[in-house]
Amino acid sequence: MNFLPFNILATALANIALKVSAASYNGLAITPQMGWDNWNAFGCDVSQDLLLGTAQKIVDYGLRDLGYILLCMALLTTVKRDYRYYYIVLDDCWSVGRTSNGTLQPNMTKFPNGIAYVADQLHDMGLGFGMYSSAGLYTCAQYAASLGKEKQDAQTFADWGVDYLKYDNCYNSGQSGTPLITFNRYNAMSQALNETGRPILYSMCNWGEDSPWNWASTMANSWRMSGDIYDSFDRPDERCPCSGDEGYNCAFPGFHCSMMNILNKVAAFQVKSQPGGWNDMDTLEVGNGGMNDDEYKLHFSMWAMMKSPLIIGTDVRSMTAHTLSIYSNPAVIAISQDPKGVAGHRAWRYYVNDTDEYGEGEISLWVGELSGGDYVVAFVNAGNEARMMNASLREIFFDESSTSTSGPAPQMMQSWDVYDLWANRMDNATANAIINGNATINGTVMDSANSTMKYNSTETSYANGLAMNNAALLGSKTTTIAPMGTLVAMVARHGVGFYRIRSSGSGGIRVKEEL
Repeated sequence: MNFLPFNILATALANIALKVSAASYNGLAITPQMGWDNWNAFGCDVSQDLLLGTAQKIVDYGLRDLGYILLCMALLTTVKRDYRYYYIVLDDCWSVGRTSNGTLQPNMTKFPNGIAYVADQLHDMGLGFGMYSSAGLYTCAQYAASLGKEKQDAQTFADWGVDYLKYDNCYNSGQSGTPLITFNRYNAMSQALNETGRPILYSMCNWGEDSPWNWASTMANSWRMSGDIYDSFDRPDERCPCSGDEGYNCAFPGFHCSMMNILNKVAAFQVKSQPGGWNDMDTLEVGNGGMNDDEYKLHFSMWAMMKSPLIIGTDVRSMTAHTLSIYSNPAVIAISQDPKGVAGHRAWRYYVNDTDEYGEGEISLWVGELSGGDYVVAFVNAGNEARMMNASLREIFFDESSTSTSGPAPQMMQSWDVYDLWANRMDNATANAIINGNATINGTVMDSANSTMKYNSTETSYANGLAMNNAALLGSKTTTIAPMGTLVAMVARHGVGFYRIRSSGSGGIRVKEEL
């Protein structure tokens, strides 16, 4: 197989980065943000010790360095550095109200040294600091919020050294119901953040009300597209009344939405994600105990493929080996952080007879474009039994075939090497050695430059690593699809077959697409 020379492909990828950065309204989130948020695992039980203890584990376990990317900006005269498992986000319940002059005031029992101290400590660790408020009179836990006080609060956040704002939707005084009303309410904070002069990633959390995917990209870096997730694979819940079959027309987003419910919802408008502005499928539940290992692998894979922010939602301090090995898979993270910035799409979906205890059962094929002419393919088996799944090149390249005017699409006439993105998952012995402090991602256990389990994107960006065909980012080659052929795989119950496919021909299509 002939690859483009590294310097040519790296230059092409840098040009892509320059182009896509222009799409971000504030120059941030050129790839989906990554980090940790306390809400799923801790709710209101927050403190200075929790944040700093978690941050130290994220550094010690190598999670911070799994996603550091260099993007050339502004005629290549400056370099923007952006960690991926980077943002430590303090969610609700941190405040005790406002001072006499109206400034937000932290709970000094929970944060005895103040919020700015926490931010300084995180910055010293090479991490970013995220905070929470709501576009309402109160936060969801009924603390002071920011509706009508956007400029004052934005400046307070900037003065404290905040790098990320999660902005919720509770107690909004009825200022919703049309896209324009909701846009104006959230845009007030967007403008206030920009006026501070501090780069602050803006994460809108309006649960998909008034279809934010249609308008939020001009004033936010991500927007929640559904009601809140909970730690279930596919259990229906009356509090999350929309199933996903409604497409755009979910009138009430609710909460207690299962992982599969949210995945099926985003299928209708996945195209709205773009560099600088992403559909947010909510915080990851991996490690919280409500799903099994195969289900968590599916969860993590599809959030990466759909370009959702990858925000860890478990207690990192008590993380198991299985959980660390999911969050630490560089081949899957490389799908999320791919510089092309294109979310996958669902190519087909069928209901199956082998339903689970909730009467749920379906299978689906998902396909996405990647940089360099590669593609990502996912077989989702949400049926109740393991099964063989297959997809022809005609199905994988249906979009390309439907626009071809001269016979089958060129992609169908090529051979494609198939790389299993979970084949090189970190083993439990290595993960436990890291957790027990006997090794680090860059330490003795994983010191080989050719390791397929480790990647340090502090040293080499994902874009450059992909251009160099770094083995850790590609997965393990398992087979080759012949021209006009079919990909076949056994997929576990409630599991995923997750693959990078790469042309095994001359590489000519890559040159055409990227240059």
